[in-house]
Amino acid sequence: MSPLLTSPGSAGRVRGAKSLGRETKDAFMSKHLERDLENLQRDILALAASVEEAIQKAIRSLQDRDVELAKEVIHGDDKIDEEENAIEEECLKMLALHQPVASDLRRVAACLMINTDLERMADLAEDIAERAIDLSKPPLLPIPEKLQRMTDLTTLMVRQSLDAFVNLDTRLARTVCRMDDEVDRYNKDINDELIRAMQEKPAMVEPAISLFSATRHLERIADHATNIAEEVIYLAEGEIVRHRPAAFHEKS
Repeated sequence: MSPLLTSPGSAGRVRGAKSLGRETKDAFMSKHLERDLENLQRDILALAASVEEAIQKAIRSLQDRDVELAKEVIHGDDKIDEEENAIEEECLKMLALHQPVASDLRRVAACLMINTDLERMADLAEDIAERAIDLSKPPLLPIPEKLQRMTDLTTLMVRQSLDAFVNLDTRLARTVCRMDDEVDRYNKDINDELIRAMQEKPAMVEPAISLFSATRHLERIADHATNIAEEVIYLAEGEIVRHRPAAFHEKS
């Protein structure tokens, strides 16, 4: 055998080449992962825009008794479901291909959970649109004024939870979590108003129940926005704050 192939220097060069090859491969995979994470965030934000639009249209169809707009929301849910499935598949591929760790793993896990929350928000928007169709028929129940304020606050929570995700802003995420209590108060006030309407006019029982259901769906959308904010805190800090209201206050 040639001395060149068996010399200690030759063996060192082979080990060095293998090490360099691993480093090159690792650098390539790291860049590939970073690119995939950027694409994943882009897809999440595109889905979020579709969901936010569906929520706004659903509430507008309820307030304006616009049946055609309500049907548009209902028919648009299939496309949102397709987007959600595509994002989930992409997350699972990234976990299998890249086997991310630490903050990268948390990011993929958070995207999976946020994806689910967004899809459920869209389902709730569809439910609100269905109630809007019911409420377009006589007897016509007056829409409580507080519903608009509840809607404005809920859509703000959705928007800010996603802003917190993009910027990894845990302070904003905690603000969103605290806002959920105010949405709950609006929900209770509207329900009390509906109960009074049913007591005073039994003919309004059926439409009041439909509106009760719609406000409950809106309140659930706010809950999912809170979930997203909690996932942002987990992503940025590695801390699970769900079911821990004390963790919603600013960290010292």
